[in-house]
Amino acid sequence: MVVLSAPTKTFPGFIATATFDMKADLLLRQTRMHFPRFALDEIKINPIEKGGSGRKFYRVQCSAEQTLILVKYDLERDENRHYVEIARFLEAHKIRAPKIYFHDPDEGLIWLEDLGECDLFGYRHDTWMVRRAFYESALDEISKLHRLPKAVCVEMREKLPVEFNAALYRWEQNYFFENCLDRYFRIDKQEVASLASLPKLNQIAQHLEELPRVLVHRDFQSQNIIVRNSGAYLIDFQGMRPGLAEYDVASLLYDPYVALADVERAELVEHYCGGAPSKSFSETLRLCAMQRLMQALGAYGFLGLVKGHKQFLNHIPAALKSLSETVSTITGLEEIVETISRLADERVR
Repeated sequence: MVVLSAPTKTFPGFIATATFDMKADLLLRQTRMHFPRFALDEIKINPIEKGGSGRKFYRVQCSAEQTLILVKYDLERDENRHYVEIARFLEAHKIRAPKIYFHDPDEGLIWLEDLGECDLFGYRHDTWMVRRAFYESALDEISKLHRLPKAVCVEMREKLPVEFNAALYRWEQNYFFENCLDRYFRIDKQEVASLASLPKLNQIAQHLEELPRVLVHRDFQSQNIIVRNSGAYLIDFQGMRPGLAEYDVASLLYDPYVALADVERAELVEHYCGGAPSKSFSETLRLCAMQRLMQALGAYGFLGLVKGHKQFLNHIPAALKSLSETVSTITGLEEIVETISRLADERVR
């Protein structure tokens, strides 16, 4: 028989549900079909309640020694269909990620390596001496992706979602204005429209579009990095696309889920750059941090208020504070800084 266990350990941002979306007997039969060496009566299936992506995750206990992760993805979303190809691409270039054991594209099912539950987020309360090694390992892995020559990326690029361009940067900005300032804070729509139309925002989008692109993870944050045997592994990379390396670095170093001190952030930047960063790298990193934080704040508002996943709203204060600090150094965005400061003051009162 198949044994249905309670959901496994969850983290902030993970969604708790009480039922399977797929019938247990179907999960069992599918697993047994592709892994016949495991005894039918030994298989246990545990739902892993994770994230806001719409994908469903299960931990499959095939025997006392063997567990797998089973992913059920939405066949309608292109980026989910390319997960397996990306995973194999990463493996081919020695970038640590879960191994793919079997893929059933017709059913939208993937059986992959179980790397465990220890993500980088889980170490947030450890000392910097401990955390720094894990962060450096994560940056080492992502830098392998960033350094891949164009020649080996051509075929992969053709299968990936739309690359980062001015339109996508503007979408991230407007996602923030629509779902955070308007939907969550309920700021006057005319004020939101005025802020969203600041010329500097369009200038930033155009400037970032002109910079040379590499392959990027797209969601490189602490909950998407598994730590195993003291080494970092990348997960949730289905959004990979051509973009700026600084965007990935900013996603990790300005992660709203984990606060980094300025000195810690500086140390990690130097590690990634192999020394003191250039002026151009630092300026691009700051702009990418703004973009990433706007995207995150928009996502928190949308997931929390539209999708009903209220736990995402808890991360808005930290992300807003980080955005304020980042934008305060960018000439031409003073009105946004004033608005964010006012919102922070109102929350305190």
